[in-house]
Amino acid sequence: MLSIPLGPIALPLAPVLLVAAAWLAGLLARTLAQRLALRRGETLEASASHAEHAGRLLTQALAVGLLAARLAHVGLNASAYAALPWAVLDLRDGGWMLLAGIAAGLVWIAVRARGDAALRMPLGAAASVGIGVYLLARALLLPTADSSLPALQELRLAALDAGGGLGATVSLREAAAGRSAVVNLWASWCGPCRAEMPTFAQAQERHPEVAFIFVNQGEPAATVARYRQTLQPPLAQVLLDPERRLGAALGSRGLPTTIFIDADGRMLEAHFGPLNAAALEGAVRRLGQR
Repeated sequence: MLSIPLGPIALPLAPVLLVAAAWLAGLLARTLAQRLALRRGETLEASASHAEHAGRLLTQALAVGLLAARLAHVGLNASAYAALPWAVLDLRDGGWMLLAGIAAGLVWIAVRARGDAALRMPLGAAASVGIGVYLLARALLLPTADSSLPALQELRLAALDAGGGLGATVSLREAAAGRSAVVNLWASWCGPCRAEMPTFAQAQERHPEVAFIFVNQGEPAATVARYRQTLQPPLAQVLLDPERRLGAALGSRGLPTTIFIDADGRMLEAHFGPLNAAALEGAVRRLGQR
């Protein structure tokens, strides 16, 4: 599952899981800090102050962790972001290094709680629970990197030919023709899809060694053909998925969705939401390194 439907919109699942885990960790930190203070014989007012302090420190640790995770990702993909510096601030691209963020947050907690024994246990327990819940939820709900996608690879979809008509049906594996592939799920009515499409069209020109496959979700061939004519350079490989089977199989209820598949058919990355040029370039380069 990549997204959660919420009425007419969809939310990316990973940030929702992070917010839920952070809320749980904050609640646990405040509760433990207050109960331990009461056991030490402190007044209710003093124990409430300890609870609020623990909650603030945990929030600070989360902020430090997010900053470190973003900076670590940007640092590892510096060449891609150098050409588009403003993209560093575009947090929608999903560029975070999880381990760097966890490490930075834990270091922040250790430093801030070092001189206060009353905070070490509540913060340590809350951080452990929050991180554990988040990682477990990701493992259970989000697509697994390096996972094999035989069913998706063999899903047959109609190709849109150069004249705008329906061509032969092909599978993703056949469309990739032995190459790594970037598979983008989109629709012409989707604003974020239209915003990122010129970026994808240009990327396919720069990376002929990678198959860029654009799978339209739920629109008739004539509509897709009219939209493709507005793009320069045009999209090379457009497949039609009128029943939105690919999106359902990926657990993505919203658009745009992009998955990155290596030449062996393993999904290395998946992203719900728009991608800027720097994030797409970085992902394509990582795809080529696997």
